[in-house]
Parts: sequence; structure tokens; C-alpha cells
Amino acid sequence: MSDATIWWVLTGVLVALELATGTFYLLMLGLGAAAAALSAMAGQGLSTQLIVAAAVGGLGAVLLGQWRKRQATTPQDAQDQHLDLGSTVMVNAWDAQGLTQVKHRGALWSAMLAPGQSPATGAHRIQAVAGNRLVLEKI
Repeated sequence: MSDATIWWVLTGVLVALELATGTFYLLMLGLGAAAAALSAMAGQGLSTQLIVAAAVGGLGAVLLGQWRKRQATTPQDAQDQHLDLGSTVMVNAWDAQGLTQVKHRGALWSAMLAPGQSPATGAHRIQAVAGNRLVLEKI
């Protein structure tokens, strides 16, 4: 079996694994293997093929990592996209620590008062989500 055939088979395996994982890093390594296959088809030696595969695949993975860091949302962006913000819940009682349990989306949630709010029963609006706790403000 020729070097090019081995590289093309490796490319196919990496792309198939990528389809199973969805991270895109294996796709970058697959591109490196494809570049090495093209290098083999051009008559380059094995050491050149390995360098091409490492350079293209490694550079692709590094660039993908940097791009993902730039695209990552800040905590405030994630907070702004939270679907529960603005929803209304009913508070029956507050405990001494300023916490309560409210029913929201069919489950009990731990909730706390937003800064500057005083404990009161009745309808409250979800102002924010802090970890797995709802932050409520009186309506």
C-alpha cells in the first residue's frame, strides 16, 4: 500500500471520528493527514510527509483553539441569553438567610433576593441566575 493511500485512510478515520465527537480538533488533524497525502502524491519522502501533517494539523488545531477563545461568551453575555430571565414566580415565604424555594418550570428552585430588595411574599420576577439559584425581585 502506498504512503498516499495510508494518509487518505487516516484522513477518513479522523473525519469519521470527528463526526462522532463534534469538537473540530480531529477535523484539523484530518486536514493535516490530507495535506500529507497530497505531499506523498507529489513524491515527497516520509519525513516531509510527517512534517507537513504535523504543521498543517497542529497549526489548524492551534488556530481553532484561538478562534474558540475569541468566540467564547462572557458570563454577562451568557446571563443575558438565559431564557428564565423575566419569568414570574410566586414566593410563599422567606427563611432567615433570605432564601426561598419556588416552583419554576415544574421543579423546585432555590432562590434569593436581588440586592436592595426586602423579603416579601407574592409575585417576583427572575432578575438573574447565580449558579443554580434564581435571583428574584418583587413585582
